[in-house]
Amino acid sequence: MKQIYIIEHLDFKLFPWCMIEYKHISQTVGKKNLWFTNIKQKSEKAEVLKKYGKVFKESVRDMVLNKNDICVLDPKANKTLTPSDAKRFRYFVFGGILGDYPPKKRTEKLLSKFMPKSEKRNIGKKQFSTDNAVYVAWKIANGESLEKMEFKNKFELPINKVETIILPYLYPVVRGEQRISRELVQFLKRKKGF
Repeated sequence: MKQIYIIEHLDFKLFPWCMIEYKHISQTVGKKNLWFTNIKQKSEKAEVLKKYGKVFKESVRDMVLNKNDICVLDPKANKTLTPSDAKRFRYFVFGGILGDYPPKKRTEKLLSKFMPKSEKRNIGKKQFSTDNAVYVAWKIANGESLEKMEFKNKFELPINKVETIILPYLYPVVRGEQRISRELVQFLKRKKGF
């Protein structure tokens, strides 16, 4: 069964950071397996998203999908996604939200509670960036258990000789390095002010 990864965009606009993460997700799961929902604004960025996946104006909450096939990924969910469990689902739904620290539980407030008949799963209780949340779920759906993955908390990015940015999320470790989009690293180094 082909699995579809759905990003329900929950921020009020498509920020450059979102666009970089969404592109990174597409590179992971493939354009044919990626949907962006709740893209209400008509803009150049919304058009660019079509290069990375299928774009829908409507919310995933309003789409006619088999509720038994949907898994909403939410850190507050009681059950953890496992490889055998993941085989049951066709659609994996993620909240496309720029993360706050400490987390404000926005996936639960803005997405999970509006999809009461869908199954909910976590991939651990710590907060991931959207692209890494999708990566972890994709790895689990492809047979790798969460317990066998390596993670490192926080990503420290030197900007110059005196400044450092610390991203307070959990990052998968892939081939000895924390997984982060190279494009995002360059964006953060160029960004003026936080």
